[in-house]
Amino acid sequence: MPSPVLDIRDLNVYYGHSHALQGVDLELPSGVLSVVGRNGMGKTTLCKAIMGLVPAASGTISFHGQAVVGRSPSDIARMGIGYVPQGRRLWRSLTVDEHLKLVEKAGGAWSAERVYSVFPRLAERRQNGGGQLSGGEQQMLAIGRALLLNPRLLVMDEPTEGLAPVIVRQLEDLLIRLGREGDIDVLVIEQNIGVACAVASNVAIMVNGRINRVMDSGILAGDRDLQQALLGVGRHAHDETDTPERTAEEGQTEAKITKIYVSNPNVPTRWTRPVPVRVIEQSARTVTEAPKAATVVPMPQAVGPHTRGTVYVCGTLDTKGRELRYMADVVRSHRLPVTLVDLSTSGGASGADIPPHVVAGFHPRGAGAVFTGDRGTAVAGMTRAFERWVASRTDVAGLLSAGGSGGTALVAPGFRTTTVGVPKLIVSTVASGNTEQYVGPSDITMMYSVADVQGLNSITREVLANGANALAGMVRARQVAPPETDDRPAVGITMFGVTTPCVQMVTQALEDDYDCLVFHATGVGGRSMEKLMDSSLLSAILDLTTTEVCDMVAGGVFAATEDRFDASIRAGLPFIGSCGALDMVNFNAPETVPERYKGRLFYEHNPQITLMRTTPEENVRMARFIGEKLNQMTGPVRFFLPEGGVSLLDAPGQPFWDPEADRALFRTLEETVRNTANRQLVRVPHNINDPEFAELVVKTFRSFHAAPRRTARGA
Repeated sequence: MPSPVLDIRDLNVYYGHSHALQGVDLELPSGVLSVVGRNGMGKTTLCKAIMGLVPAASGTISFHGQAVVGRSPSDIARMGIGYVPQGRRLWRSLTVDEHLKLVEKAGGAWSAERVYSVFPRLAERRQNGGGQLSGGEQQMLAIGRALLLNPRLLVMDEPTEGLAPVIVRQLEDLLIRLGREGDIDVLVIEQNIGVACAVASNVAIMVNGRINRVMDSGILAGDRDLQQALLGVGRHAHDETDTPERTAEEGQTEAKITKIYVSNPNVPTRWTRPVPVRVIEQSARTVTEAPKAATVVPMPQAVGPHTRGTVYVCGTLDTKGRELRYMADVVRSHRLPVTLVDLSTSGGASGADIPPHVVAGFHPRGAGAVFTGDRGTAVAGMTRAFERWVASRTDVAGLLSAGGSGGTALVAPGFRTTTVGVPKLIVSTVASGNTEQYVGPSDITMMYSVADVQGLNSITREVLANGANALAGMVRARQVAPPETDDRPAVGITMFGVTTPCVQMVTQALEDDYDCLVFHATGVGGRSMEKLMDSSLLSAILDLTTTEVCDMVAGGVFAATEDRFDASIRAGLPFIGSCGALDMVNFNAPETVPERYKGRLFYEHNPQITLMRTTPEENVRMARFIGEKLNQMTGPVRFFLPEGGVSLLDAPGQPFWDPEADRALFRTLEETVRNTANRQLVRVPHNINDPEFAELVVKTFRSFHAAPRRTARGA
């Protein structure tokens, strides 16, 4: 196992005779870890000990397995530990830009421009001195300065202390991003319980110079009694104030009296005795709200996991501002929360809830990679940034957009990152044509705009309103009645017309215990299945029809992409596959077949689809691609080679029966795949559609997957 990022064992620190850290044990494996505690508990001393600013009397501190104790602060910084101290410690006479240029390293992931994209306020103040900045701006600069060192570990001491709520939210978002991206691990010393729990999955609680416990942040965030007991915040157990009752007079409420308690009227120290309840009650202040007319507002019925989400209306407000705001207003009329996201690259003023520079900051190289001055690279950069921005959101109730081909191409990749089921709709001028490049493997709904999305008129008002109402209806429906769930584990199965008998037999044998999801292997079908696997919505894959690889190799219309099979590689789960329909390349009508294939063996599947038999050479190329992918899988692998033919057309007496081509396929697979006890190719003396083949597939599947225990269906 790799060494933890930070490993502290039995650490003791003294200030004279005062024992500040008393045998601290703390481990940060990776990611973000928050440390919370009352004032005077030793949190800042812990930071200083890590950075070598105070000597350790005993104990060890290891950073990626390297000893830290005894090194100078400069040596520790060179090891890759950055520090954001309490109090910021800026030079009053140096400008913001000078602060950043002092520590910026060429070629690092973090540059001054990236810092400015994360903290736009600093960009506006780049020529101001450190003494001319507000507290929030100083904290931004201190954090930016530390990031420019491109540290492997960032130690932050009270980063949100004394900041306005809007700045606190910005810093919270930054910490969440750092944890998600994984390039920098973070140790956060924080008094704000909300921030500490939001940015880290685990929180260490410090009491009297020791780590009292490390616990799940969700548990701590929801347990106010525990917060009160350990940290002196939260609800008082003795406070049982009843909710004010309504008065008899209709339309009026009683005056509401609220007591506000401060658990520690005086700033405590390590030696402070518990504050008596009597003192706390005497120090409480009372707030009385005057009686006012009651406004009875019928609340929407909203249950389930999507009730707190937001509908994001996204697009280029510099060219589609009126249209997008109109759609946002329609969604708001359904009493749904709406956030307007501006993806413009012109650099003008925005006025959106989420302005362009915020989204642009999610580009791997920062906003500078988006606002390039060149329209093509700017749009490409914003597309990538928006995709990463959407992926970072955890509150998406729905996604809505409108635009032409450019606007549709800009938002579609971001929309596709959300899981299947989240409503997403685009009103587009290109929705009446081939939409595969926009929808891909997702469940995006596209609506044809009829007239161009350019201004509001009698047509666009109707169409845009229909789109907004449709999206709002989907969101509300999911809130009121979440989709029915099936307690059977979901299994993805690939099928083509020429492998249908096999898939039907397998599905019939498994459907009592498994929710069998069949995907038509048309290029996008395989990508859809793998998207669900990446979203953890599939528990297993039966990839029996891998024909999309044929079209990728030979240029057919149902082609896979180069990342075919990669979801199974990432999942590390058992993989069962076969050579289903690897005997054919798909084209549209006969006249669409490329000239270079003149003289090949064709079969007219229907007037719109023409099939071409694969050659031994093409089978060799397909086998090498598939074999290399199988070699990368870490879970158990069983890949079946049906010697009696790979489709209904590849059988004795059928048009595509070609034993030589099949032998080239099977032989190359066996030469490419590294067979182990876990990874095996299995030759089967049957056609893929024979009952014996299906029985073997089902038997193998059940050997890898124990029958699920669940309640009786229909109970």
